[in-house]
Amino acid sequence: MLQRFVLFLLFSCLCFTGIAQSRVLSAVKAVQVPKIDGNLDDAAWQHAPEVTDFIQNSPAYGQPATTKSVVKILYDNEAVYIGAYLYDDPALIRTQLTSRDGEQQQDVDYFSVFFDTYHDQQNGFQFLVTAANVQSDAKLGANMETDYGEYGDKTWDAVWQSKTTITSDGWIAEIRIPYISLRFAKKDLQTWGLQFLRFTRRSNESAFWNPVDPNIAGFVNQFGQYEDLKNIQPPLRLSFSPYLYGGIRYTPIKQGHETVWLRNTLRNGGMDVKYGINESFTLDATLIPDFGQVISDNIVNNLTPYEVKFTENRPFFTEGTELFNKAGLFYSRRIGDVPNDYSRVNDYVSSDTALAILKNPAVTQLYNAIKFSGRNKHKLGIGVFNAVTAPAYAGISNRSTGRDSSILTEPLTNYNIIVLDQAFKGRSYVTFTNTSAIRNGATRDANVAALNAAVYDKTNTYSVTGGVYYSKIVGLTPYDFLSLPYRYISKLETTEVNGRTYVKPYDGFRSTLNLGKVSGKVQYSAGVDLQSDAYDPNDLGYIDAPNKVAYTGTISYNQFTPTKNFISYNYNLRLTQTWMYSPHAVASTELSGTATWIFKNFWDVTFETGSFPFWQTDYFELQTANKFVQKPPYWYAFVSGSTDSRKRLFVGYEFGIADGGVFEDNMYLRTAGSLRYRFSNKFTLNLEMDRQHENLQIGYALKVDDKPILGFRDYKDLTTILSGNYNFTSRMNITLRARHYWNAVRYRSFFNVKDDGYYTPHAFINDQDQNFNVFNVDAFFTWDFRPGSRIIAGYKNSLGDDYLFDLYGNAYQKYARNLAHAFTLPHGNELTLRVIYFLDYNGLRRRH
Repeated sequence: MLQRFVLFLLFSCLCFTGIAQSRVLSAVKAVQVPKIDGNLDDAAWQHAPEVTDFIQNSPAYGQPATTKSVVKILYDNEAVYIGAYLYDDPALIRTQLTSRDGEQQQDVDYFSVFFDTYHDQQNGFQFLVTAANVQSDAKLGANMETDYGEYGDKTWDAVWQSKTTITSDGWIAEIRIPYISLRFAKKDLQTWGLQFLRFTRRSNESAFWNPVDPNIAGFVNQFGQYEDLKNIQPPLRLSFSPYLYGGIRYTPIKQGHETVWLRNTLRNGGMDVKYGINESFTLDATLIPDFGQVISDNIVNNLTPYEVKFTENRPFFTEGTELFNKAGLFYSRRIGDVPNDYSRVNDYVSSDTALAILKNPAVTQLYNAIKFSGRNKHKLGIGVFNAVTAPAYAGISNRSTGRDSSILTEPLTNYNIIVLDQAFKGRSYVTFTNTSAIRNGATRDANVAALNAAVYDKTNTYSVTGGVYYSKIVGLTPYDFLSLPYRYISKLETTEVNGRTYVKPYDGFRSTLNLGKVSGKVQYSAGVDLQSDAYDPNDLGYIDAPNKVAYTGTISYNQFTPTKNFISYNYNLRLTQTWMYSPHAVASTELSGTATWIFKNFWDVTFETGSFPFWQTDYFELQTANKFVQKPPYWYAFVSGSTDSRKRLFVGYEFGIADGGVFEDNMYLRTAGSLRYRFSNKFTLNLEMDRQHENLQIGYALKVDDKPILGFRDYKDLTTILSGNYNFTSRMNITLRARHYWNAVRYRSFFNVKDDGYYTPHAFINDQDQNFNVFNVDAFFTWDFRPGSRIIAGYKNSLGDDYLFDLYGNAYQKYARNLAHAFTLPHGNELTLRVIYFLDYNGLRRRH
């Protein structure tokens, strides 16, 4: 059955044709190379083909652009060159300085060029420059959504040149994009997809060279064509980015009733290497990397049974990884994560006063990592990823014996990903993905395989998407290694080794299918997502919990063109029915509706309401195998929106309420707001606050005699974030981010849970209230002193890890007093400096 389904998808993809492009530009090879100086008076530009007559995408789709744009393009064997003359009143041009990739929602005009170098109508590159000559770039992929001017993955940074100037009748953008920053097939005669975008901030107008219809699904499939690129003979694509890193860190550690400060000298050096194996494929490698200068995680007090998913901030794992995550199986934070036995060592030492920790690394060291990726002339994308992490050891001193010992907290591990992605005409594709984690020794190894496919009809109106996944876990898995949901799966067999519980090998599967209408004012879909109880991709991927079957149906009405009162609006209805896979039982039913309006003054409002109209059967909340709890029905409503982002003062807000009604005083309230003020073209400051408060929250509290106890509790948290940046120039800035998170939990009552999921009173249990604080400051000075080269000075301040959780009882219930107390606790401090220097082999060769 599966084989016939895959053959059907392949046949359908080969038969369908893509949407014809309406505009075509013939390529001209440069005889002379233009100088990138922000002027278009070079002789090279005199014979370059030019395009004009841009068409609005927003706010008035289909109308001519309100300002004239003239764009010229050339190519040679080393690069592509773009010169854009963007006519305007110079007094009205917005020129705010921003950080790299930070132009969205800022007061700045910009110009962008897009390339679909394989002409597969799915993948591409974006290069953007603002009127202040700040660069931004992104990679585009088939499964990337476009929204509010974001057209791809901006974590990818390329090396290219740009220069802008303000003239008496507009502004000029001149760009050089070397082939080291592009990928394309090896052909004597090539056709690329090509698109130009001009954004004018004062009117929020987006205008494209080839019209982009918001009623049509997809973005890259609406590019124009750049034809007749002949005999491109690109230079050797080889570059090096060596770095030096140094600094000092002070960390407070609790030992008994005292605080001991550990002083660590930080020093490291390594290198990133990019090698173009041919025109299509590139090898990226990082040797002895260090990821110390990254933004702190948004840590929360997690009372749920599900793992918190953190954002990836390390450049090597964010740049150019879209192919590796097309199946959703790559959660790169697994690599270099906290060692599995980190907490066990802390618990072991705290239980014996004779023991003291000499060291216990909280991060697994990465030896090296490589990425091989590209796409050939047959539109077959190939990706290979490999990373090796070092074994981690904790050091322990025994005061009684005077002996020191070490404990292995994480074995040497090899992570691998292989991807084959075949693009067909239109937006159709078939993708095979395999991930694996291989650990040294007789311990857990994992392998996951997935086959995903998407078929679009020739008008790009209807689609069928789906996937099949299989996971296999071999070796013995430490029971406490598993994320909590997997510990509830009673069929997993366990064994005891040296007093520790291990899980024997197991396997699982997942399958998805979705059919829908993806273009037009009225869109709809129906889908199913089935995950077996032992499906486990979490060694290199992420799912919060397996063991569910979700049926989903949606229908929406979308008005993309302006009306009398609105720029656009849409309405959406969604019905989700969730069952447990094993045992096969109804878990929940949710009905929700959403409406969004964007007004003529560029304010926006979104209203969402929904309901879980029936009692929910939750098999995960109690964190115990074969135990479930019944949760009462409830309804919810949220309203959110923002003011005109063109203004100096920009305001965002969200208000929400949920009410169960079954239990008196069971209510959830949320209030969130953000303020951004632009003091000048160089300085912007943001303040965000988010407060959630739930009376009578129902959740797992603890175990008594190995039986789960349910708690009714008052739960509130408040997050405050102050951030800002000051830009000295387009390549030099300071960024600041300070975050305080406070969570207070006060228990009202406790209950036993019966076999049918309902509950009976339990005696009150003291000392279960929680007061949880996180505070951190991240400040970075960045200077891009030449293309691809930068100096970064960083300062970090945070509460010590041992102070993240404290039982304060009722002493600090008020936010101000709680925050003041947080400042009195010992904080860790870190000061670092990193220097990265980009070396291009071709530049080095020319010098000699």
